Amino acid sequence: MKRKLVVLTGAGISAESGIMTFRDAGGLWENHSIEEVATPEGWRKNPKLVLQFYNERRAKAAEAEPNAGHLALADLEKYFDVRIITQNVDGLHEKAGSTNVLHLHGELSKVRSVKNENLIYDIGAKSIEIGDYAEDGGQLRPHIVWFGEMVPMIEPAADLCLNADIFVVIGTSMQVYPAAGLIGYVSDDAPKYIIDPNMPEVSNLYQNLTFITETATIGVPRLAQKLIKDFQ
Repeated sequence: MKRKLVVLTGAGISAESGIMTFRDAGGLWENHSIEEVATPEGWRKNPKLVLQFYNERRAKAAEAEPNAGHLALADLEKYFDVRIITQNVDGLHEKAGSTNVLHLHGELSKVRSVKNENLIYDIGAKSIEIGDYAEDGGQLRPHIVWFGEMVPMIEPAADLCLNADIFVVIGTSMQVYPAAGLIGYVSDDAPKYIIDPNMPEVSNLYQNLTFITETATIGVPRLAQKLIKDFQ
């Protein structure tokens, strides 16, 4: 039986594929503040701007290609029961070939009705505009968890962490909750690895923790070789 390898990924793994994060520009995304484009208040104030912003991001994500970090994780499915929990919305894990991906913060390629959060449509790289409605007559909005909204997939993510034999964190600051708290569900006995060029300040909090201070394209393939060698 394959060991359960649970991986938490953040914006850092996609940065090398050209996907900009709001943290890269001092809290701005393409010159927009978080409040304007990533909160329920921003949506109520100017839904047209929000739709335009996500239309642009959706198009960019569709053009982006997975990098060596994404590809190494997909390849590890040959050796481990790999479960990816991602804060990213770009779909690059799936594009790389990973088959078990839990999206904490939604997906750019999907939209949903403002009237029913369970009425979800996969639109790929298409744009949506004001006046594009779901079957229930509700305006379509991005299927994204905005700041200030509940994170509905956090409980399934916590369950995965509780059962992890090995836990890996890639490219996340470990400062955005509730995702940052997931490592706390992992058994003290399970080996834990954090791959990030900027070491998050969690070094004294958890047992069996190894830091790899590299970018994802270097650090993930390196760790993948180590895991295959040590646990196969």
